[in-house]
Amino acid sequence: MITVLLESFEERLPELLPLLPLHYEELALNQDKVPLSPQYGVYIERERRGELMFVVVRDAGELIGYFIGFVAPGLHYSTCLTLTTDIFFIRQDHRGNSTGNKLFKAVEAEAKRRGVDRMFVGSKTHLDASFLFEKLGYTKVETYYTAWLGD
Repeated sequence: MITVLLESFEERLPELLPLLPLHYEELALNQDKVPLSPQYGVYIERERRGELMFVVVRDAGELIGYFIGFVAPGLHYSTCLTLTTDIFFIRQDHRGNSTGNKLFKAVEAEAKRRGVDRMFVGSKTHLDASFLFEKLGYTKVETYYTAWLGD
């Protein structure tokens, strides 16, 4: 049975750790130059200040996916409480059965509960999830580009 719940990032970090390399291997660019090395302390600090949202997806209690986002007034729009997605992931073997839809509906509900006015999400072009956001009624507003500038 699939459940989607708001949980504590700090408390669930040990359980999250095995999923992060799967997420990284599937989605991260420049893996030969940029190792997975999250600043867990920053996430924990933001959670303690009430600025982090951690929503998990479980199947029969097992962690199979997550959403991490930051809640704060917009830097350009100080009166607009904004949820900005950091990362989201659902294990490959649990995709395609509305799990992503359930995850984002729960994220939206929690955001509304917190008084969030606007939410931003993104999708990697090499593993596009735009269909999910279009299905949820989101509006495409921007496209990001990257260039490797290191050695």
